[in-house]
Parts: sequence; C-alpha cells; structure tokens
Amino acid sequence: MLYLTCRVPGSAGGQRLDAFLRRQGLSAGLIRAVKHETGGFFADNMSIHTDMPVQPGQQLWFALPPEPATTVRPQPVPFQIRYEDDFVAVLNKPAGLAVHPTLNYPDATLANGWLWHLTAEGKSGVFRPVNRIDKNTSGLVLCAGNAFAAPLLAKSACKCYIAIAEGNLPEAEGVIDTPIARRGDSIIGRTVARDGKPSQTRYQVLTRGGGYTLVACYPITGRTHQIRVHFSYLGCPLAGDTLYGGHAGGISRHALHCAALRFCHPLDGACRRMLSPLPADMAALCRQCGIDPALPDLFAWLDALSPVPDRGRDFVPFTALHQAPIATNIRRNYREIQRRDFDN
Repeated sequence: MLYLTCRVPGSAGGQRLDAFLRRQGLSAGLIRAVKHETGGFFADNMSIHTDMPVQPGQQLWFALPPEPATTVRPQPVPFQIRYEDDFVAVLNKPAGLAVHPTLNYPDATLANGWLWHLTAEGKSGVFRPVNRIDKNTSGLVLCAGNAFAAPLLAKSACKCYIAIAEGNLPEAEGVIDTPIARRGDSIIGRTVARDGKPSQTRYQVLTRGGGYTLVACYPITGRTHQIRVHFSYLGCPLAGDTLYGGHAGGISRHALHCAALRFCHPLDGACRRMLSPLPADMAALCRQCGIDPALPDLFAWLDALSPVPDRGRDFVPFTALHQAPIATNIRRNYREIQRRDFDN
C-alpha cells in the first residue's frame, strides 16, 4: 500500500481538512475513497475527520485506496518507457499501436503492453493515460500511476507535436482558430464547421523543403484529429493523411509525432520535460525532402506559449511512503479506530 504525508504550513492553519486537501489537488472522489476504503486521514497519528480544522506543523497522512479491477489483459506489446515512478509514467508509443482497447482494436494496445510490464515487475495497477493520441500518431503518452496523480498531471501537462505538412504554409507562425465538428459522411472523420466546437492550434514553421513543411504544433484545445483537420483546412494536409486529403506516397501513415511533453510532478511540483526524436519514417521523409530531421529546442517555444504553472504559495509538497508513518502502539489504535468505525 502507498501512503502520502505532508506538513501543514502556517498559512493553512484553521482550514478544514477537506478544503486544505482540495487546495492541494485531491479530488472529492479520492477524499471519499480514503474515508471509506483505507481508514481515513490522520494528523500527528490521531484520526482526523475531514470537517475538522488543521493546525500549522501537523503531519498529515493517509493511504491511497487500492486500484480498481481492470478487464485489460496483459500482452507483450512493443513500446518504450521514457520515465516511470509510482505516480508518473511517460511512454513512447510507435505508430500503428492503439492507446487503449476499442471495438475495432480489442487487444494488442498500449494499455495491454503496460499491464504486461506491471505484471513482469510484480506490480498491480491500471492503465490511466492523461493524454491520448491517435493509433497512427507516434510519440509520448503521459500516464498517471494512481488517482492522486491523475488530476494534477492533467492540469499541468503541456505537449508539442511535430508534423510534416504538404505544401508551404502561408505564414511562418500563427493560430488556426476554426471550430471542428463531426463529418457527416464518416464515422471517424471531422471537419471545420460553423456549428462545431471551438478549436485552436498554434503552430511554428521549423523549416521547408521539397514541397513539404516541418512544423511544430501546440494544440490549445484538444479536439479529435484537431491538428490534422486544421492543416487540411489551410490547404496543407499532413503527409500520408489520406483521410484529410494527404498523399500516401512519402509515408504510410499521417506524419504526426508527439515530440515534447512537460508536466509538474504530483508530489513536489517540480517541472519535468521529456523529448522524443522523430521516428524513422518521419526522419526518412525529411531527408528525402532535404530537411534536417534534428529538432530544435521545442521547450523554449513551448514555455513561451504556456509558462510553467505556478502552484502558488499554498502549495505543499507530499512525500510517498510504502509503510504507514506510525509507531507500533499507534498501529494498534489505528486498527481499533477501523473496527469502531466499521461497527458504527
């Protein structure tokens, strides 16, 4: 079992426990689960209810609830792990691999591969992706290790895609701000439509060559197929993207790769940055067009567009433990509290 502990700062004195925890990013669902599934919350090794005030200097701790059961079968699937701890995993997904099981792809997905990895490590868990990418999009996928980490990662995650577009984009940089809706003639297709959902993609041309443009993309919103639809709308569909007007000659899938990922770690709030170079098929197309496939400093551009979030002066770092931070006699009282609560 995994335990979290933190020290109450002076600025939080007098706050209700539940209000303090919500300010630290714990969801209402997680707070309820801790209350009902893992014995509740403790302050200086004494049980504390969520409607009670916390005091400066108190050591708070609680156990994370067990992960729910999953129907995903562990299967050996090729992918790379770029980073992993108890709270965060960054996976590098190859093109052609679905992220999670669907009706059309019931197994052999990234989720199946992740469960296989956990099983091989003697661990249990579920696949909890924070960002999803299309089956034929390659690159980085951020995953949360538990219910504590998931909302914090979702709030801080920021990513940059690299695309190879056909033709020459009219401007070196800009924002594509056009709504996107379902396309009537396709189950999966999307299109720009006046009655669609607001959709924005910022882009920066990196280089041009051989009738193609290498471009960095920052999706401000996260609509299905957003980058692919927006560049098709500009008359520059992604290379290989036959669904949206691209040609299949130079590459066998749409040329889109999640190359840069930035997030704040759920425990200490520290900013982490992960990079994934262009995969072989996109790099080969670049060289064929006389474009250098080496990527520039994407984070300089990304940080300028979306500064690293400030957790604020109320932020409190947590420490993770694999054993409850209580003495033997306190453990006995803890079990008695559990039995009493159960009897009541």
